[in-house]
Amino acid sequence: KYPPTKQGHVFNVVIPKNRDLVLVYSITRVDEGQQNEMRDHGKEDPDSWEKWLHDTRIQLTRSNLDWVLHVGKPKDDLPGPLQAFNLSRPIWFDGLSQNEFMQTMRSVWLSKLELIHQVKYAYGKGIGKPGKVDDWEAKKAKQSTTKLPKNEPKSHSIDTDETGGFGSEFDPADWV
Repeated sequence: KYPPTKQGHVFNVVIPKNRDLVLVYSITRVDEGQQNEMRDHGKEDPDSWEKWLHDTRIQLTRSNLDWVLHVGKPKDDLPGPLQAFNLSRPIWFDGLSQNEFMQTMRSVWLSKLELIHQVKYAYGKGIGKPGKVDDWEAKKAKQSTTKLPKNEPKSHSIDTDETGGFGSEFDPADWV
């Protein structure tokens, strides 16, 4: 948790197998009520909604973090809402120090907090219930249709979140 208080946010710290880095990331789901407000915004003024989303992408690009925005699938020619976001930053071992690690945690946290406040300001407090994430539901549906052949022994699997984009050469299978 960072900051280390009751209101701290959960961060994931991953040391990928066969990589010389530590990855710090945090995933946030957007409230269902806020998603509904975003849908209404997209219906009433699609250009303004696209501008808000574009400005958010530009802001994140300037944050010196890696990021993924999970935007809902369009329905009935209406753009989908922002459903979740993943902010991350790698630290390579040759630059890893306590200061660099804590500054990375702080940077991810402040960028996350900035986006949370931006969503809250534009789309209200929400209803206190996490909204759905189309990308994750599609992933779960795909996993449930894939089954092991009956004659092979069932192996233990480790559930990983591979929705974050960390570059084309960063293979999530190497994480475990």
